[in-house]
Amino acid sequence: MPVSYASGAIPAIHVIHENADWTAPLFDALEARGLPYVDWNMAYGDLALSEAPPQGVFYNRMSASSHTRGNRYAPEVTAGVLAWLEGHGRRVINGRSALNLEISKLVQYPALHHAGLDVPETVAATDAGSLIEAFSRFDGKPVITKHNRAGKGLGVRLFRSRQGLAEYVNSTDFDPSVDGITLVQRYITSPDQTITRVEFIGRKLAYAVRVDTSNGFELCPADVCSLEASTCMADAAPRFAFEVVDGFAESDLGQLLVPRMQTVMADEGLDVAAFEFILDPDGRPYVYDINTNTNYNSDAESRAGVSAMGQLAAYLGDELEARYPAELRRAS
Repeated sequence: MPVSYASGAIPAIHVIHENADWTAPLFDALEARGLPYVDWNMAYGDLALSEAPPQGVFYNRMSASSHTRGNRYAPEVTAGVLAWLEGHGRRVINGRSALNLEISKLVQYPALHHAGLDVPETVAATDAGSLIEAFSRFDGKPVITKHNRAGKGLGVRLFRSRQGLAEYVNSTDFDPSVDGITLVQRYITSPDQTITRVEFIGRKLAYAVRVDTSNGFELCPADVCSLEASTCMADAAPRFAFEVVDGFAESDLGQLLVPRMQTVMADEGLDVAAFEFILDPDGRPYVYDINTNTNYNSDAESRAGVSAMGQLAAYLGDELEARYPAELRRAS
């Protein structure tokens, strides 16, 4: 695991991940604040479990979509690393519980329900017959399929008939989830073709961002996944793919959802996360995803005059300072 910027003698912020493109903005923000960090890329390297971990705080940014970048077993390796760190009493930000949520919507949905958040009706299936049969549970109404271990909208397809679903499942186009579990979910129509993503850092609301879905559901907000403004011809003017929502915390939706999302974070040991929800035609919100490997869109932030990555770097720095004040003073 390569070391960047910090020597092993200095307590540091250790960033656990598998995608260098996504961590680059965070490393820039840490460097801008003079914070020592170590790059732990789970795509390669080894781990001596018989040794004690280094001193510092450890931030887990493992992604459910790691397999799409050739890093199929990075989450499994990370689970062992987090157990090792927690066993030695290290401060882990987004530990094993967070990883369990990241890689399984089946784990996410009960946590959301328990906090009083509505989730779209969902059926999990592990074979073709069960997948097709699941359609009958929705009274002939449209459904979407999605991967249980996903990220970036993997496997999201819309079906308006049982026949259409059956033809897809039995075709070479069928794209199974890497964990073998495909979800069939009630399709919720958004009148304006948007979803909202609510970002938390240190369990505090950073902001909410509205996301245009008119070009599809692969909605990675990172700059390396950037989308141009919507090309939806129904728009009077082009819409930005990502737009920070002004005044979300004070809105009725914010007052309803934010405390319940914070309850999920407290119950499940989440420190940094994003929750995605959609409004149905009656304005009822349904939360359908928790992302613990959150990325931010710099264009949307620039227009709003905010920087979640800056807030994240400051939060990590505060966590480090709280645990190693004397060591950091000696090193400065």
